[in-house]
Amino acid sequence: MRNRILLAALCAGTLAGCSDKPLQLTNPNSATILGANADPNALQLTATGLLSDFRAPRTGIMSALGRFGRESYIFTPQEGRNTTNLLIGITVGSKTEVDPAGLYQTLWNYTALRNIYNFKSSINANGNLSAQQKSAALGFAKTMEAAALLNIISYTDTLGLVTQILADPTQLAPFVSRDSAYKYIIASFDSALTALAAGGSAFPFTLHSGFTGFDKPATFAKFASALEARAAAYYATGGGGAATGGGGAAYWTKAQTALAASFLNMAGDMNVGVYHVYSSATGDVLNGIDPVTNTTLYAHMSYLTDAQNKADGTMDNRVLNKIVTGLGTRQGPVTSSGPTSASSVIGFKIYPTSATPVPVIRNEELILLNAEVKLALGDAAGAIAALNITRQVSGGLPPSTLTPASGSTAILDQILYEKRYSLMFEGLRWVDMRRYGRLNQLPLDVPSGPNKNFVAIVSPIPQAECLTRAKVSGAFLGPNGQNNCAP
Repeated sequence: MRNRILLAALCAGTLAGCSDKPLQLTNPNSATILGANADPNALQLTATGLLSDFRAPRTGIMSALGRFGRESYIFTPQEGRNTTNLLIGITVGSKTEVDPAGLYQTLWNYTALRNIYNFKSSINANGNLSAQQKSAALGFAKTMEAAALLNIISYTDTLGLVTQILADPTQLAPFVSRDSAYKYIIASFDSALTALAAGGSAFPFTLHSGFTGFDKPATFAKFASALEARAAAYYATGGGGAATGGGGAAYWTKAQTALAASFLNMAGDMNVGVYHVYSSATGDVLNGIDPVTNTTLYAHMSYLTDAQNKADGTMDNRVLNKIVTGLGTRQGPVTSSGPTSASSVIGFKIYPTSATPVPVIRNEELILLNAEVKLALGDAAGAIAALNITRQVSGGLPPSTLTPASGSTAILDQILYEKRYSLMFEGLRWVDMRRYGRLNQLPLDVPSGPNKNFVAIVSPIPQAECLTRAKVSGAFLGPNGQNNCAP
């Protein structure tokens, strides 16, 4: 009775807050865009969340692509698939391919893309932001979208991907071809750059320390341009140029334009760039590929056998600075066909602690992209000059003896050597070798058996995605009727 009197008194004093209708409460587990806009902290939290999504798969990607590209091994005797899946594949009918089950879900990073879609929707609906602030935030989001899609298509390649995020998350958007994917990605970077140019002097949120020097719309645009240069170079080659689905000369020119707008500095610090950051703070994560906590990660022995020497006869500085020797010998799981990989006694010291940042893109890569661009556009002398920068500064090696008369193949050989050692274990070598049609030059570690010559060409569409699409007629088909779930 006392409680009823108290409730009546409260209603009498606050008529606007009481009625005979059922009480309506917002469900905190079902957030809406309008609800998020009403929270002054929401914009910062969602921007931070997008960066966390962007970082989440990175070290797993580097580990998988390192094995595809014969840069690294994961030796786990109790889990042989860490070796066999990536080095010998599985036999399906008459084909050998990478097993799509389990390992590659993190590469298919569509949770991040859904969150980016929601973020863009919230920006457009946010009445608390100025036009400049909205433009800056949208430029940030479009860059994150293009970067996420670039990561995916560089793994799936000819299998294509899905570019469209639908308002209804239960609906399945179609796959598009590699060609369409790259065009969409590059157009998205262009759209991001237009928005950033109109974004004023600051973002309406703070970026983490991995963006130091790139945390304003104008400087962040240099980061976006750097990624666009990578995308344009990837599309220009596309596994062998325009004849095999690449963009050709027009996109080498696009890469050249993007490099000019990026933070490329031919005489600058090789390590300037944007990084994923890690820490042991509550709620944060560790990078997962440091040698202290990841004792199963080994480097490929070919880094020693293929390294060139300095004038004094000692090895390329990039080996000395990035490779640790003298580890215990590890060998891959033994099957009826023998070991599935060669033994290794070396590891990486690139990321010495579990809080060491991991690069997204840095100046050293841009210098070598510039060498690629110059070679493709007919400036052989400029390509040699560019590759010699990393060769001498990072490697401590004497200048290359190449001249323009050496020919484009010999110059490309040297560019790819420089990229291999300068960008060691950054998740790039397998992609570089594929887009230049050189996967057959990667080391083969299986001594015998039907799959001894297997090198993965693409990373498969994850099995979970394929099983979902198999329930909807035609949902897994690309624009030419290709079954994207059958590499």
